[in-house]
Amino acid sequence: QVQLQESGPGLVKPSQTLSLTCTVSGGSITAYNHYWNWLRQPPGKELEWIGYIEYSGSTIYTPSLKSRTSISRDTSKNQFTLQLTSVTPEDTAVYYCAGGVGLATMTTLNEYDYRGQGTQVTVSS
Repeated sequence: QVQLQESGPGLVKPSQTLSLTCTVSGGSITAYNHYWNWLRQPPGKELEWIGYIEYSGSTIYTPSLKSRTSISRDTSKNQFTLQLTSVTPEDTAVYYCAGGVGLATMTTLNEYDYRGQGTQVTVSS
């Protein structure tokens, strides 16, 4: 059974870099045709897809966040990481990692095979 767990600071100051890690257990992030996504849901708004890193290590980001987003991985730890630079209070959200076979860019968590519980990140001074 594949399980995902997000981790990282719950409070980030404006202009700093938000960094979150998703630890995957029960399966490999290099498994063929698996895609590993980051999403977020700001308060009162819909779920937003941020980007993914696929099994080969290639990445794709949503255009609106592309200039500030980087997704990387550590295969030795079976983890993938989101970095979002120059954050503002508008980046305050619950952040989720999610993945599955050939599954990416969807904005409904239940459509993914695997998903974390989400972690609250607040951007405030």
